[in-house]
Amino acid sequence: MACKKCKENPVITLANSNVSLCKRHFILYFQKKVFKTIRQYNLIDEGDHVGIAVSGGKDSLSLLYLMNIFLEKRRKVKLTAILIDEGIDNYRDKTIIDAKKWCKELGVPLKIYSYKNEIGEKLDDILKRTKERSCSICGVFRRYLLNKAAKELKIDKLATGHNLDDEVQSIVMNQLKNNMKTSARLGPITGIKNDKRFVKRIKPLYFLTEKEVMTYAYLNGLTSKFNDCPHSDDGFRTYVREWINNFEAKFPGSKHAILNSFLEVLPLLKKGFDVGEIKECKECGEPCSQNVCQSCQIIKRIK
Repeated sequence: MACKKCKENPVITLANSNVSLCKRHFILYFQKKVFKTIRQYNLIDEGDHVGIAVSGGKDSLSLLYLMNIFLEKRRKVKLTAILIDEGIDNYRDKTIIDAKKWCKELGVPLKIYSYKNEIGEKLDDILKRTKERSCSICGVFRRYLLNKAAKELKIDKLATGHNLDDEVQSIVMNQLKNNMKTSARLGPITGIKNDKRFVKRIKPLYFLTEKEVMTYAYLNGLTSKFNDCPHSDDGFRTYVREWINNFEAKFPGSKHAILNSFLEVLPLLKKGFDVGEIKECKECGEPCSQNVCQSCQIIKRIK
């Protein structure tokens, strides 16, 4: 089967349309889809200072590369990359090398914030002496530090590398847990209520699958390694991911159907759920829904 656009050999077949594309036409398709998402959902405004949450993995490096292309003619928009170093030996230390390399090559300033400096301990050391689930505490700390860093750097929008697979997994997880209030915060632009204490997060890769992102990263030489975090546990998301992938294998296009149906009801979810009063943590001053934020609660618990 040849590429739909030309006679070249295809590098990928798109699951939702069964269309095969060669390297050149897939890259064009991928970039066009990202740029359309940015425009359709008004993810970036003229004069914005956009932060890119960079880890050095396939998603974040693809995002960094694409945002640099999209904004190269928009001189009034500023880019800064933010990397959170959790302190995971033989994993994050390697991806930091890739992040530094690409930020330097693209001329994007890179700011690194670490658990060690900001929280007092590396994730590896925390897990050695506690019974905390790695993903649970890591997710809380990462969100906390990203928001804190973005405010310090005067970021207007924080772009993350979340792809279609990530979003579909979150949708299904919240449905299974009857947690629709959390689902109301999802979408290409996260959150329900605008609050200056929370830096708005945007997801330019929202409509692209993990397979497509992986292919794009590989074809552009952004990374040749697709390693999983050694601390990724056998948690709820892992089971949901496997179930969705198995279902997609039998019924191609299911992931897109889940996402598209969710987007139809998302405006009603955002309208129907009141986030209530947003407070400030008594310990650190960061915004939260309780008197003490989750990060400070975890820090107290592990210390």
